[in-house]
Amino acid sequence: MARRIITLLTDFGTADGYVAEMKGVLLSLAPDAEVVDVAHDVPPQDVTRARLAVARYWRRFPAGTVHVVVVDPGVGSARAALAVESDGRFLVGPDNGVLSPAISLVHSTVVNLDVPGGASPTFHGRDVFAPAAARLARGEPIDILGRHHRASVILRTPVAVRGDTGSLSGEVIAIDRFGNAITNLEAADGDTVSAGGWVVPVVRTFADVRVGSSCALIGSAGLLEIAVRDGNAATALGLQVGMPVEAVPAPHR
Repeated sequence: MARRIITLLTDFGTADGYVAEMKGVLLSLAPDAEVVDVAHDVPPQDVTRARLAVARYWRRFPAGTVHVVVVDPGVGSARAALAVESDGRFLVGPDNGVLSPAISLVHSTVVNLDVPGGASPTFHGRDVFAPAAARLARGEPIDILGRHHRASVILRTPVAVRGDTGSLSGEVIAIDRFGNAITNLEAADGDTVSAGGWVVPVVRTFADVRVGSSCALIGSAGLLEIAVRDGNAATALGLQVGMPVEAVPAPHR
């Protein structure tokens, strides 16, 4: 069997040893696995930000990869612990929406993981998700990890709305570490985008405007982003998650 990759996405940070505990479990149970750190600086308890990150990368890894996602504000509660098989890859994490990009695909398999009696009610990453991920990395079938689960929490990005005048209305769904405001608009209709009282031009690249100037462009995920070249759009323009955004069509001449 080819060496399996296990990826980790958490909101744990790296200063307190939580990530190291999970890696210790993974490498003890699946010593031949390659553990890849995706990120550990997801904002604490930010399920939406984690879901958007998962959507970007989970299918970029080779088939057979096991993705562990632990952004879990409901840890120890009645929320289910899940393992998912989808599009030839596996995901393990809490049933709070972080695994939505994989669960929402047709033909995905979802199981409710058994929680060991001695599992810490505050650290399922170490005691539930890491052992399950190791078993999948060793080649164990997902069906033996738990019971089939049919009522998963699915979070979806809000759908943009087309207005009577041709404008496209949506909202800011995330602010990335550069301060770019990522929206749910998948097209940049027209010449300008408005948000927070600002109107910015639509361009193709950051280099199409001067340093310090604001703009809107389609980012690598295919979504419209509002940015400031070499700056922070969220700070400069006062943009926040949930703020309305509108792409305005160019007037007919």
